[in-house]
Amino acid sequence: MFKTLVAAGSAALVLVFGSVAQAQAKWHMPTGYPTGKVHTENIRQFVAGVDKESGGKLKITVHDSGSLFKANGIRRAVEGGQAGIGEIIVSGFSNEDPMFGLDATPFLATAYPQAAKPWGGSKAANEARFAKQGVKILYAVPWPPQGISSTRPINSAADLKGVKWRSYNPNTSRIAQRVGAQPVTIQAAGAVSAFMTSGATGYDSKVWERATYYDEVNAWLPKGFVIVSQKAFGALDKPTQAALLKAAAAAETRGGKISEEKNLGYKEQLLKNGMTVEPGSPRLIADLRKIGLAMTSDWTRQTGAEGQAIIDAYRKSV
Repeated sequence: MFKTLVAAGSAALVLVFGSVAQAQAKWHMPTGYPTGKVHTENIRQFVAGVDKESGGKLKITVHDSGSLFKANGIRRAVEGGQAGIGEIIVSGFSNEDPMFGLDATPFLATAYPQAAKPWGGSKAANEARFAKQGVKILYAVPWPPQGISSTRPINSAADLKGVKWRSYNPNTSRIAQRVGAQPVTIQAAGAVSAFMTSGATGYDSKVWERATYYDEVNAWLPKGFVIVSQKAFGALDKPTQAALLKAAAAAETRGGKISEEKNLGYKEQLLKNGMTVEPGSPRLIADLRKIGLAMTSDWTRQTGAEGQAIIDAYRKSV
């Protein structure tokens, strides 16, 4: 009888402490970007939404500015279970798999509504690839569109020949090669004459201190992905999983709006600090669109029938 009571009591304790453990589930969330950036602002609202929707059963602590893991180490940290959740920029992994480079393919999608469509088409393909690494994609949010900052006027692709060009991902390197620029791989634009970047990065890095012109060529809108460890996600109870997914869906919608609103503000700041901010010249846009078509063809060759189906579906939708 005594052993039965002890066994029953132990079982009850397991249930109680198991519930407490779930009620106190805590994840660390690294991001490489500082407070105030498009994605970090949205992430903090997402975390608050998770807390509210889960009734406090899932607590997420945000570590911004690369303070927990540097940006290029966050995906591995999530894969390895060192962080339950994290934020990455997916195009940074396009050397690993060309599918990850779709949203940084020049002039495929050049506006916010367009940028959402190729993500929808490639979503399943991205999810399948991340799943093999034990990672689940929660949501995706675009950065503001990429323009060209330069120390001198750029009126055509020919004006970029021979200039030192900041290369921060495989596609910016390919653009440099196609226009005859000298790609320079550095973390922040320093001793370079021209580089592609968003108004957001331009504002944060005080680009006006080393560049005079900003051409709004809207080359692409690269996406930040918020990813979660499948193991950590699977350890949550079903209601908490549902709460997390609900908050993620809201973050994806809200994040696009924040990005678009902030993009206007960033350009205003570039103007206020003395930069010439204008749409790219018709000749420059035409030259870059030719490069974009060629690079889209390269991408479909690399991704085969899967990639071609995504591009075909996208072109039919715009």
